[in-house]
Amino acid sequence: MLRKPGSAILDASGLGFPWVTVDPFLFCAHHDDRYPRGNAALGPDASLAGRDLGQDFGRKDGWSMYHGRTVPGFPAHPHRGFETVTIVRRGLIDHSDSLGAAARFGGGDVQWLTTGRGIVHSEMFPLLERAAPNPVELFQIWLNLPARSKMAEPHFTMFWSHRIPSATFADAEGRHTRVCCVAGRVGLDGIGEPPAPPPQSWAADASADVAIWTLAMEPGSRWVLPPASDAGTGRTLYFFSGASATVDGTRFDTPAAIRLKGDAAVELVAGGTAVECLLLQGRPIGETVARYGPFVMNTRQELQQAFEDYQRTSFGGWPWPDDAPVHGTARERFARHPDGRVERPEGAG
Repeated sequence: MLRKPGSAILDASGLGFPWVTVDPFLFCAHHDDRYPRGNAALGPDASLAGRDLGQDFGRKDGWSMYHGRTVPGFPAHPHRGFETVTIVRRGLIDHSDSLGAAARFGGGDVQWLTTGRGIVHSEMFPLLERAAPNPVELFQIWLNLPARSKMAEPHFTMFWSHRIPSATFADAEGRHTRVCCVAGRVGLDGIGEPPAPPPQSWAADASADVAIWTLAMEPGSRWVLPPASDAGTGRTLYFFSGASATVDGTRFDTPAAIRLKGDAAVELVAGGTAVECLLLQGRPIGETVARYGPFVMNTRQELQQAFEDYQRTSFGGWPWPDDAPVHGTARERFARHPDGRVERPEGAG
């Protein structure tokens, strides 16, 4: 990459697994699996020979089982000290947790989970379609919690797709860019306020300037990414799909994580094919990070305490019959909250 003088681009790197992130974000993974048709157990109707079951990240035949052995996904595992934001673009995810909450979500839905003082959850990918492939595509983003919120009560919430604002913007040639706003105001006419983040989230502080947006650009389209609130806001644009994209005059012919100046408006131009990007933005928390596996704290002593607490309490136990529960064969999306309240995309039930 040859950066132009005065460019809004601070640096850029290729996309690996997971994607590189900066404070306040800890982790970003893009799972894009071309699962085959499903079997009676809601797993893949295909041989699992040659896969390291329980630790399969090899993308053999274009898909992985991850930590699942029958159904793909991530069986029960603990977290403390941060938040997970899961954006499901295709397919369905079955969530279960130690609070007793459960959900089946997909098709643009977002789950935002504050792990706080500790939670155990599973995320399984049931393959419901028996006569056709079952593609699954999602982002999982880890957003750090400041020290004051590390031990907050866990909080489970769903943002159904119809509640997540989006708008389509046309350039001078009539080519379109669609912006979907999971968090943070876009500040442009035609797109509304996103749902409120959980109360203890760094994103709930307006001065934190957190934004999570997805951009879908038609071939050849132009769109100006509006500036963040101030120069101290970090922002990374992930160009993950398309033949090429030009960012503030610099052309990228391969997927890239592009770190941008916070206070700069940046022109984006799609190449000869459709382009998709993810934007992660936020003012840094600026605290020491101590992390190991599923726990993210501020000190090594706090990390050790997290492991001891989990070994002693299991963060409340696991109220499910196995470590990889799935929620039946019906395709309907739902969320059952810890208090027993059932919510569906059409409204509370």
